Amino acid sequence: MPHAKELLTQSYDFTLPSELIATHPANPRDHARLLVYDRATDTITHTYFYELENYLPKDIALIFNDTKVIKARLFGKKPSGGKIELLINRALNAHDVNVYIRGRVKVGSEILFDKDLKAVVKELREDGSRIVNFYQGEKLLRFEELLPIVDAIGHIPLPPYINREDNEEDANEYQSVFAKEEGAVAAPTASLHFTPQQHERICKNFSHAYVTLHVGSGTFKPVEAEIITEHPMHSEYYSISKEAKELLDSSTPILCVGTTSTRTVEYYAKHGKKTSGEANLFLHPHNRPSRVNHLLTNFHLPKSTLLMLVASFVGLEKTQELYAEAIREKYRFYSYGDAMLIL
Repeated sequence: MPHAKELLTQSYDFTLPSELIATHPANPRDHARLLVYDRATDTITHTYFYELENYLPKDIALIFNDTKVIKARLFGKKPSGGKIELLINRALNAHDVNVYIRGRVKVGSEILFDKDLKAVVKELREDGSRIVNFYQGEKLLRFEELLPIVDAIGHIPLPPYINREDNEEDANEYQSVFAKEEGAVAAPTASLHFTPQQHERICKNFSHAYVTLHVGSGTFKPVEAEIITEHPMHSEYYSISKEAKELLDSSTPILCVGTTSTRTVEYYAKHGKKTSGEANLFLHPHNRPSRVNHLLTNFHLPKSTLLMLVASFVGLEKTQELYAEAIREKYRFYSYGDAMLIL
């Protein structure tokens, strides 16, 4: 039996002119463009992010992801002097850290960094990642002890498609104004559009709460399986605040700011209402949201799980239509790009 079109990875492919990939954020942040799609009336409106409040339904609650991006990109060397690059992906427990290493290593290999920091390779994983322990001098570091050192010597892990080195501006710009809990290696990008003033104003006028999902580098991994349901979804640590739990357990309509808070809320709703743990939920047209009513998001990569998540709200054909419209209207795409509100 042939698979339905919305289950074929190929259906989520599109051609993006390279000049529409945003390499720098809008300045000010809230001057990004905003495409508003209203499902009830099947209408598209083109506006700007600073007009967001004018389109939000009055009775909703907003859920934000307060994760904070760490300077996860580290440049070091082997004891022999050869250069090597390491990208922290996620902490697995107090001491074991899942990383990607550019350069050949084996179990027992050491990588030396500034500030007397070193990583020792503990395990090579089949997916290409590595498990390492970090030491300062002879002291084995817990992940929370590693973070201030990484903050001093590391680099902001800009997504590969931004195609430039990070600079001082990125340390502020690739971070939401409400980022608090350290641990992400990618920003929850829909959040990047809020200025402090707009965030404060919205929080004053609407119910809201915070969840934490530490975004991993798996968020950029394209779906390689022919059938989307065969994609092994990456998992990320999440935690849901008491205030968020109360809103999610109520009947208040929910607007999630970003795909990351959407995955968190939906994982909570579909997996026994656990307030913390590992979330590996893959939303797509055959696994639709059950608790989130509205979505604020950016424009995502072809064949990505994030694009499939958008299709879980509006269906494949409408997603294709919205993206074709955004390309026609020259919206800016990806992490530093423009936004879309699905009502």
